[in-house]
Parts: sequence; C-alpha cells; structure tokens
Amino acid sequence: SLLLLRKYHLSRIMGEKRLKISDVCAATGINRGTLTRLYYDKASRIELETLDSLCEYLGCAVGDLYEHISVTGNKTEAREHGHGG
Repeated sequence: SLLLLRKYHLSRIMGEKRLKISDVCAATGINRGTLTRLYYDKASRIELETLDSLCEYLGCAVGDLYEHISVTGNKTEAREHGHGG
C-alpha cells in the first residue's frame, strides 16, 4: 500500500527570514487563512498561483517549500518537488 504525505516547510523558511504571517500576507496578497494553514502544515491543497507567489517572495524553489513523502510498507522515501524527482 502506498500512502502519500505532504509536508510544507513555510514555518521553517519564515523563521529563518524572521517573517510573520502578517508580513507575508501583506507582501503577497495571499489570504491569511491560507498562509496560516500552510504555516502550521494543515493545508490539504495549495493553488499553483499561491506557490508561485510564495516562491517569488521568499526567494526559494517549490521543493524548498513543499515536500511529497511516499510511504510504502516500512520504507519512507522523500521526494522534493522541483528537484528532479
């Protein structure tokens, strides 16, 4: 059985840059609720436009922000998006 997990790294990146949710919200125009869900890794989906805006504002790649984790049996394999698979 294959289980796919999503992991968002927004809180870590924002922490490194000393940014608050309100800073990112004001600069990008992204809905505060959306940012809050991403920050606390509670988002079930993300719009591509939102990803693009965050990457542009934070100066990072999609793979820095978002990680797809495949869990098969006992083996966990992390695949970062935007880094060739």
